[in-house]
Amino acid sequence: MDYILQPWPWYISGPCIAIVMFLLLYFGRTFGMSSNLRTLCAMGGAGKKVKFFDFDWKSQRWNLVVVLGAIVGGFIAHYYLSHPIDIALSDNTITDLNNLGFTDAGKSLLPPELFSWDNVFTLKGMSILIIGGFLVGFGTRYAGGCTSGHAITGLSSLQLPSLIAVIGFFAGGLIMIHFIYPILF
Repeated sequence: MDYILQPWPWYISGPCIAIVMFLLLYFGRTFGMSSNLRTLCAMGGAGKKVKFFDFDWKSQRWNLVVVLGAIVGGFIAHYYLSHPIDIALSDNTITDLNNLGFTDAGKSLLPPELFSWDNVFTLKGMSILIIGGFLVGFGTRYAGGCTSGHAITGLSSLQLPSLIAVIGFFAGGLIMIHFIYPILF
């Protein structure tokens, strides 16, 4: 039973992702979470105010199944297919995280220093959420898609713009964690 609660190895999860991507490409569909958010905004009437959201969202209803699947799958994975385990981090990573203020580095995927309600409902926490949300929204619109769309759909269909976007995402993440994050925290 304990084996079931372990993360799936790459040789199982990788082909599962490949099969889903093949089916999406075969049926002329694309995958990306930002397109789901665009559909939700259009359903809510945002198309009356912003041209970007003015499109036939009914043709994209199938894509909302991805959102539902992510929520249900995350719930099932967290509550039924996993158990709390320490995350294998190098001693250098633990030291670096401790220096940044993380007291229990490697004990949780979602460190309470970032993801507790006490930290969210502060001026700093709300500012980070609002500014971060704006930057993510702007970035996905400017890049023509989100990280999952470019990294999974774009790369699997050999699109050069997606490769450039993914390189940019990784470079931006490295810049954020090594230069900007230490200034903020």
